[in-house]
Amino acid sequence: MTTVSSEPTTPTRRLPRIGVRTTRRATAIAFCAWVFAVYDYILFGTLLPEISDRFGWSEEHAALVSTLISVGTAVVVLGVGPLVDRLGRRKGMILTVSGTALASAASAGTMNASYLVGIRSLGGLGLSEQAVNTTYLNEIYAVTEDEAIKKRRGFVYSLVQSGWPVGTLVAAAFVAIFLPLVGWRGCFLLATFPAIAIALLRRGLPETPQFELQRRLRKLRQEGKADEARQLAAEYGVDETPAAPLVEIFRGRARRNTLVLSFAWLVNWFGIQIFSVLGTTVLTKAKGISFANSLVLFIVINAVGFAGYLFHGWAGDRYGRRNVIAFGWILSGILFALMLTVAHGTVSVVILYSLGMFFLIGPYAAMLFYMGECYDTQCRATGTSFINAFSQPGAIAAGAIATAMLASGAHWNQTALLVGAVGTFLSGFVMFAARSVDTVDD
Repeated sequence: MTTVSSEPTTPTRRLPRIGVRTTRRATAIAFCAWVFAVYDYILFGTLLPEISDRFGWSEEHAALVSTLISVGTAVVVLGVGPLVDRLGRRKGMILTVSGTALASAASAGTMNASYLVGIRSLGGLGLSEQAVNTTYLNEIYAVTEDEAIKKRRGFVYSLVQSGWPVGTLVAAAFVAIFLPLVGWRGCFLLATFPAIAIALLRRGLPETPQFELQRRLRKLRQEGKADEARQLAAEYGVDETPAAPLVEIFRGRARRNTLVLSFAWLVNWFGIQIFSVLGTTVLTKAKGISFANSLVLFIVINAVGFAGYLFHGWAGDRYGRRNVIAFGWILSGILFALMLTVAHGTVSVVILYSLGMFFLIGPYAAMLFYMGECYDTQCRATGTSFINAFSQPGAIAAGAIATAMLASGAHWNQTALLVGAVGTFLSGFVMFAARSVDTVDD
C-alpha cells in the first residue's frame, strides 16, 4: 500500500499472506460483480429512449430525469466509502452487489418519473462497486503470494475494471435480443439474479489483513489500551494515530490528489455521461442512426473499449498511471470531436467513436488502481469512494447543460461536442496536476 504517514516506522512483523487461489478467486468475483453493476447502470441510459416513449416524455424531460437520478446516485455513493472503512471491505462488497440486484428488480416496476428517480438513485450502490473493488484488491494484491499478479497488479486490475465495457456490451446485447421479447421491464429483471449469486459468492471471501489490523487497533483504543495499540502499530510499521477517514484524505500528501482527482473525475464524466451512458441517444439523435442499428454499433464500439482497458492497464504499469490517464483522455476528446464534426458515413462514425471510447474508458483501468495507491488503509475506501462520487456531480452538470442546450434549440451534435468532447479533453490536462505515487508492499 502507499504510506502517507509523515512518520513511517520500521516494521518488525508482516501481515498474513493471501494465497494464490484466494487472490484469483477474489479477482474473478470482482470482475463479475462489476460487469453486472455496469449492466444495471448502463441499462437505464440504453433504455431511456424506450422508457421515454412509454411515458410520453420529451427529450428535455428525459434529460431532467437522468440529471435528478445523478443527484440521488451521488448522495448514495458518498455514503459508501466511510461505511466500508468502518464495517470492512468484504461486507462493503456484499452491500454494493446487493444494491445492484435491488435497483434492477425495483426498476422493472417503474410507474412514473418520481418512482424511477428514487429507485435509480439506489444504483449508486452498484456504481460504488468499482471503488470498493479497488480498495479490496489493492490491499489483497499487496500481500498476495501470487507473484504473477503482484508484479503486474495494474494490468490484472485492468481486467477487473474492463467489466465496464463488458457490462455495457451485455446491456446492449440483451436489449437487442430481449427487448422485443420481454420489454424494457424484463431487461431490468435479467440483472437481478446474477447479482444475487455474486453476493452469495462474496460471503466466502476473506477480509483483507490490512483492515483486520486496523480493526484490532480500533478495538484496543476503544478498550483504553492506547499503549498496546501504539506498540502493535509500530510492529507492523503503520500509522496508529486515530482520525476520521474523511479528514485523513485532506491531510498531508493525500490532499493534493484528493482535490485533483475529484475535479478530473467531475470533468471527465461530462464525456462518460454523453458518450457512454447516453451513447445510443448520441448515435440516434446526433448521427441519425436508427435505435436498432445503434444497439449493434454500440456493441462494436464497446468491444474496442474493452481493448482500451487492457492497453491502459499495461501502459500504466510501464509508463506511470498518471501520464497514461492524462494522454488518453486528451486523445479521446480530440477523437470524439472529429466524430461529431467530420464523420458522416456509418463506417467513419464507428471508427472514430470506437477510438474515442478506447481512450475515454480505457484509462479508468489505471485510474482506479492509482486512486487506491494514493491512500493509507484507514482511509482508502473513503478516498476512493469520495473521488468516485464526483462522477455524479459531473453527470449532473453534464445533464443540466445538455438539457439547457436542447431546450434552447441546440442540436444533439452541438450538445455532445461542447459538453462531452470538450469535457473529456480538459480532464486530461487536469490529470497533470496530480502527484505521482510510490507503492510499497504491506
